[in-house]
Amino acid sequence: MNSALLALAAALFTWGLGEGIFFFFQPLYLAELGADPLQIGAILGGAGMAMTLVHIPAGYLADRFGRRPLLRVAWAGGLVFSLIMASASTLPVFVTGLILYSFTTFVIAPLNSYVTAARGKLSVERVITFVSAVFSLGMVLGPLLGGWLGDRFGLRSLYIAASGIFVISTVFMFSLPPQPIHDSASDFSSKKLLKNKQYLGFLALLFFIIFALYLPQPLTQNFLQEERRLSLGQIGSLGSLSALGNVVLNLFLGQLGARTGFLLGQFSVALFAFLIWHGSGMELFGLGYFLLGGFRSARSLAAAHVNSLVNDAQMGLAYGLTETVSAFPLILAPPLAGYLYSTDPASPYPFSLLLIFVGIILTLIFFPRSTTQLPN
Repeated sequence: MNSALLALAAALFTWGLGEGIFFFFQPLYLAELGADPLQIGAILGGAGMAMTLVHIPAGYLADRFGRRPLLRVAWAGGLVFSLIMASASTLPVFVTGLILYSFTTFVIAPLNSYVTAARGKLSVERVITFVSAVFSLGMVLGPLLGGWLGDRFGLRSLYIAASGIFVISTVFMFSLPPQPIHDSASDFSSKKLLKNKQYLGFLALLFFIIFALYLPQPLTQNFLQEERRLSLGQIGSLGSLSALGNVVLNLFLGQLGARTGFLLGQFSVALFAFLIWHGSGMELFGLGYFLLGGFRSARSLAAAHVNSLVNDAQMGLAYGLTETVSAFPLILAPPLAGYLYSTDPASPYPFSLLLIFVGIILTLIFFPRSTTQLPN
């Protein structure tokens, strides 16, 4: 593994550690600052919308002006916006920092482009799932540190600690070497990308599958608390197992081809839904949450496969479109999950299983074959 990927891994691990410190406690801090449940939902929904809107412009800019400048802007911006959250003493100031921080999600498309170009002899599947696993490893450790700090120093201390760790992460990020910009304007054309029927068909398949895989997730914590009588501590430990599953399954499935790993990721989430629906006891619920890591793996492998469907000059824009298509189901699926839950708390799981198995069949039939890539 080359020095660029090692520096990037260090930046991602430390950022995941810092973000993990506060991420799972964010709704609690919003409540502490005076937000009611409806306001918390609206604030987090606004943050989610901000995350969805930025991927396509970021991918376009990465192709035009280079990947490293956008990575640096994202890291520096995230550090500044985390400091706003850490210094906020009122809800409006904190929400401003939170929404601005959410916009830095634009980093995903240039990040995937950068690691694809820097991968050396590694396959695209292996390198993208590797960086995802490194970030998730930080997210495993972050909540443990956040819980310890929150109990002793209060929730505001989480953002102060995270900002300090982000400084270290930003130092690693600014050590990354630059990459050349593709010089073929005709290959870069966004119109040419939008005429790529194989790529567009893959996006349609991806939208359906991400929707199916996300549908059983939004209200599972509620189901476990209200129907299976789990405590908050038990639910929190399941969250850590989920993050650990992200690490292990990303590393394992990344060794396989994109199509095989993509299918196994779907089977993993199907088993999660089945175990939550029919399981009893922390052992089975814990196994289910560990297997939920297949969701993140499936998204990573889908992004990795995009590289084989488009020209290198369009890589950033293609990754941006792919992330946008993957993000919209995360907005659309929760209302359906809420409706199903209101009719019968268990109903999201059999309905999700039906959609997941339809998605598996569609993948077997329509998952596009790789095309020959032009050299960098």
